[in-house]
Amino acid sequence: MADYGAIVQRARDAFSTGRTLSYEFRMKQLKNLLRLFEENELDLIAALEADLRKSKMESCILELEICKNEIRQTMISLKDWMKPEKPEKTFVNMLDEVGIYKDPYGVVLVMGAWNYPVQLTLVPVVGAVAAGNCVVIKPSEIATASAKLIGELVPKYLDQECFPVILGGIPETTELLKQKFDYIFYTGSTTVGKIVRAAANEHLTPVTLELGGKSPVYLDNSVNLNIAVKRIIWGKLVNAGQTCIAPDYILCTRETQEKFVAKAKEVLKEFYGPNPKSSPDLCRIVSDRQFQRLREYLKCGKVAVGGEVDASERYIAPTILVDVQPSDRVMQEEIFGPILPIYNVDNAYEAIKFINSRDKPLALYIFSENRKETDLLIRNTSSGGVGVNDILFHAAAEGLPFGGVGCSGMGAYHGKFTFDTFTHHKGTLIKDFNIIGESLAAGRYPPYSEKGLTFLRTLMKKRRGISLSFLQYGAVFGLGMLAMWGISALQKVRHR
Repeated sequence: MADYGAIVQRARDAFSTGRTLSYEFRMKQLKNLLRLFEENELDLIAALEADLRKSKMESCILELEICKNEIRQTMISLKDWMKPEKPEKTFVNMLDEVGIYKDPYGVVLVMGAWNYPVQLTLVPVVGAVAAGNCVVIKPSEIATASAKLIGELVPKYLDQECFPVILGGIPETTELLKQKFDYIFYTGSTTVGKIVRAAANEHLTPVTLELGGKSPVYLDNSVNLNIAVKRIIWGKLVNAGQTCIAPDYILCTRETQEKFVAKAKEVLKEFYGPNPKSSPDLCRIVSDRQFQRLREYLKCGKVAVGGEVDASERYIAPTILVDVQPSDRVMQEEIFGPILPIYNVDNAYEAIKFINSRDKPLALYIFSENRKETDLLIRNTSSGGVGVNDILFHAAAEGLPFGGVGCSGMGAYHGKFTFDTFTHHKGTLIKDFNIIGESLAAGRYPPYSEKGLTFLRTLMKKRRGISLSFLQYGAVFGLGMLAMWGISALQKVRHR
């Protein structure tokens, strides 16, 4: 086991030199990271295939292109993101300079996940680098090939002192978490998320936890079922269901359930042929442990579609379960596999009650053409994000934060939200020794008086409908006129 204390200290020493702070250094690292993806695409695809039997399509679109576009967006916007912000000033600070400066936290830890081992490890790193931090990168050991490749490639492209990669399993991670970091970003299960947060609390280290949970789909009878079923089945079976925002279960009426199941059989045949096991487009379960866990879920309810398994390949057929009960394991635990249970409700109100009786999900999906019903579900439930009439794509929409709430996580990232996550926003007030400002605030000094209190209250009172920028310019104009009047009066006195 490596000396993690020494590795973290080297990163801290590098950060203390100030080398990560400049725009030029950050841009150079981002450009190098983009080159990593462009020059090693085939190796990355091969590693993902080895870990999860991912197809080239899913590897490129859901891993590599997402990473590359995150880098590109960050490079385009970095200069603006780094600039101090100038918030609107109040009357009290009309003559002062008010700003929000963007400081990196220092040495941060990014812990990736195995289900999207490239994307979920390196997308947070993009924002951390852009924000000027040193980053200790810990890929998930479960995706062995991807972790090994990241460990080999990153040191070739990024500053080795500022961006070390740590490989290893539970013992190594446990030891790593004993070190003091300035920020920790973890993606993975809720169980491990609690361990990470407990370790962070030892040093009062802030954290972002990207976890998971049971993301429900509410499906009513108003939708175009031909399209809705395709989108739901695709979103469920991407990466063999091993996606934190995959639809976990469906809420619908029994009548809608029967139509959904019938249509799903057609769609599955269209997607994967008569024998899904032989399809090159269907991933496999990542480990024997996960395979055995998923196999147990097939005992819940009744299998309406699928149900076949092959332990030698860690293959579980795309499966739909009906007649499940809320107390069944498949309805209590996050599935994270190609199994989709359906639970019957009569209407949106019952769906809301069911969703709210459980932990807050990472995603809520609503399939409905009824806007009032859609708004009812959005406004009366709490979730990390919402997708209406589609699956997964809300997480890729530019400008939207991605993150959980409650047991599904805390904090958010993607785009500028990643930069902000790894940035301390430092509020700054700059005053001068202007005699006017000093006179206005003189009432703060002892001895205190009622007159001074009244004046300060008037000065501090929050007002609506007055543009302080206008007041600022007006005050400057007024002072200028006052100065001109004073000069004019002095000249008249001299001429006399």
